[in-house]
Amino acid sequence: MPESMAKAFTHNFLGHSPRWYKACILAFLILNPLVLWVFGPVTAGWLLVAEFIFTLAMALQCYPLMPGGLLMVEALLLRMTTPQALYDELLHNFPVILLLMFMVAGIYFMKDLLLFLFSRLLLGVRSKALLGLMFCFLSAFLSAFLDALTVTAVIISAAVGFYSVYHRVASGNDPRQDSEFSDDQHLPALHHADLEQFRAFLRSLLMHGAVGTALGGVCTLVGEPQNLLIGHEMGWNFSQFFTRIAPVSLPVLAAGLITCVLLEKLRWFGYGTLLPDNVRKVLANYAQEDNAERTPRQRAALIVQGLAALILIAGLAFHVAEVGLIGLLVIVLITAFTGITEEHRIGNAFKDALPFTALLVVFFAVVAVIHDQQLFTPLIQWVLALPADQQPGMLFIANGLLSAISDNVFVATIYITEVKQAFVSGHMSREHFETLAIAINTGTNLPSVATPNGQAAFLFLLTSAIAPLIRLSYGRMVWMALPYTVVMGLLGWYAVSYWL
Repeated sequence: MPESMAKAFTHNFLGHSPRWYKACILAFLILNPLVLWVFGPVTAGWLLVAEFIFTLAMALQCYPLMPGGLLMVEALLLRMTTPQALYDELLHNFPVILLLMFMVAGIYFMKDLLLFLFSRLLLGVRSKALLGLMFCFLSAFLSAFLDALTVTAVIISAAVGFYSVYHRVASGNDPRQDSEFSDDQHLPALHHADLEQFRAFLRSLLMHGAVGTALGGVCTLVGEPQNLLIGHEMGWNFSQFFTRIAPVSLPVLAAGLITCVLLEKLRWFGYGTLLPDNVRKVLANYAQEDNAERTPRQRAALIVQGLAALILIAGLAFHVAEVGLIGLLVIVLITAFTGITEEHRIGNAFKDALPFTALLVVFFAVVAVIHDQQLFTPLIQWVLALPADQQPGMLFIANGLLSAISDNVFVATIYITEVKQAFVSGHMSREHFETLAIAINTGTNLPSVATPNGQAAFLFLLTSAIAPLIRLSYGRMVWMALPYTVVMGLLGWYAVSYWL
């Protein structure tokens, strides 16, 4: 093969990713069959999980869909799982896929309203600690009744709006016209320091909001998908679920909110950065000009978006349909009544959601490998073999660790099924069964904030359009989530072990 063609193939493989990264992925693809042949499917399965986590950690080097997809194609070829097993995982998680396809796009059409509301909040609250607390508490409250991915999509949309306005103004462009805002090449040097500070400011707010979705999501029957699953297995209604979980969830919620304030006050772990004065002026001027120049058609569009938001909240709160279908309703209502009729304008709304949807399919292939190779089975059996008084605490730890590297819904499904079988077989009392169910629910919800792949909302944030703009990498998310992980994990474990 001519040297020029060899260089062309080398350059095209994973595009502009660093050469060391390309070499790592190729090494993984070569190593996996050898490990499978020499050490067996269990070792090869754990190696594959570690490699996929590596692709997530390097998301700023290359979007994880391509390298992760190559690893999963190889897993299918090596028969570590099957296309049917992957398809079954997708069917089981179809509501999540439907949510991403339509709900995130629905939030896109509400961006004008979100920018209007969040700009009032951002410019009206001077205290960063109070602002962080409000982001965390509102995310927790909304996630208790809505969906964590929906709440995350809202705060991401607002953050992208703020960032684009400042970047376009600082670059000398019209903030109301679509233009590139991911490239700093045309940004004057005097704005670079303010932009870096603004990035740190947005990072902290987004992390407070993401953690808030976990703090609120654990509390109620509808807060997270695994909550609904566990509640169904236990026969708990909404109020029963809340009261059973409350001895763990409410103290952790209070501790999480206190942690939020302390992090901002102490400026630890990347928190505490203030909104730069120059950025505040730009956003304030934009909001003022926007209000002054708003036409009757734009006001009417804001009213429609507001009504659609109320319909969205009511639909989610009363669960009139699957979340994704409610998102489709929002798309239809807003586009029909705000004059958006062109196909390309509607298509733009799906650009952020569909890459993550494809990545989630790859992630479910990893889950299929974990399931087929029974990677978690030894740990489950070990926990259930412990003395009864040690089981809740160890179950909490086991669920937290496994959820941090896998899918928390999948982990909860496996554990609640195994524990229920033990209960039905007469190996434990109903009271102990309920205690273990609480440990499973809180274990899959709270310590899983340790990594972006532990929570779907965190993974969505990591792979969203805002992450590269504000330099929010996998490692930085782990570092910023660490104090929350320690507080929520330790207090959750103590409550499960001694307060139930």
